[in-house]
Amino acid sequence: MKQKICLISFDNWHYDKYIIKLLQQKNIDAYHINLGGYKHANLASRIVNVFSKIFLGINLKTKKKQEHIISELQKNGQHDIILVINPDVIELKYHQQIKQYTKKYVAYLYDSLDRCPVDHLLNAGLFDQVFSFDEQDAKAHNFVKMNNYIYFDKQEIPTEKPKYKVTTISSFDKRFPIYNKIAYQLEQLKVPFHFIFVSRNIEYKKFKYNFKAETGAKTNGQLLFQSKKIRLKQLLKLYSEAEIILDIVQNNQTGLSFRVFEAMGMQKKLITDNKTVVNYPFYNPNNILIIDRENPVIATEFLTTDYEPVPEEIYNQYTLDNWVTTIFDLKK
Repeated sequence: MKQKICLISFDNWHYDKYIIKLLQQKNIDAYHINLGGYKHANLASRIVNVFSKIFLGINLKTKKKQEHIISELQKNGQHDIILVINPDVIELKYHQQIKQYTKKYVAYLYDSLDRCPVDHLLNAGLFDQVFSFDEQDAKAHNFVKMNNYIYFDKQEIPTEKPKYKVTTISSFDKRFPIYNKIAYQLEQLKVPFHFIFVSRNIEYKKFKYNFKAETGAKTNGQLLFQSKKIRLKQLLKLYSEAEIILDIVQNNQTGLSFRVFEAMGMQKKLITDNKTVVNYPFYNPNNILIIDRENPVIATEFLTTDYEPVPEEIYNQYTLDNWVTTIFDLKK
């Protein structure tokens, strides 16, 4: 009999569809309950939810999303494993119901507990196993340390130089002043760069930032801003147009973001402020430049050297196949 696995997540970026696809290729009965794809049934439902949030402080859509999980599990019966990614988006009472539908209940955290606390869930003894991408969280709470993964086939190093030297695609958030400062440095160095910032109400946020910023720190004129979300396929295309990917991590994050693995899979160099990257076997100072977020300095010599491929035996540790095999305890 096929093993039955369910993945529950709020998959805004659509990374998780690759997990399901690979499990199915391994002849596993796998499916995904994507809370990010849940929509109001109709306009009336949307209006009711707006009034509920304003006058009662209750988000009915959040409640319906969680009820949707239970409804889907009821249709599919018992499971061998249910994996929930970033379980903080689900209330304890719904987790307790979910657990009834599986032999093994597993959680994976690819946000730090500082950003997405789950103490109320851990204290309830819900999960049979908890994986975390954050080294400090794993040590502090006895989680299994597990990195994110390369979700696509390794890309060839292009024979021709891409049109940009450095690129980044980021939310417009507290990290923006660091990105902006780096943009001014690259401009002075006459290095072509392509920085895109995405957020709702982006023009208002940009105006608010510039209103408060000193003259020399206002948004660099070469930066691009948009409210429309960038899809994963488009993201990889944008990365392909540059030699180096820039990644500034969230405050108090020690885990490696997907940018690290996208850079490795695309065989591109990386600039990051995540100092823990030196502890990983793929770290190569020729490929990865670590900067100080308080005083970011882009070393010109790093911009001029070519990428050095990661040895295959090390690279394979960070593939989706290895991630899936480890998380679901599959036979190699």
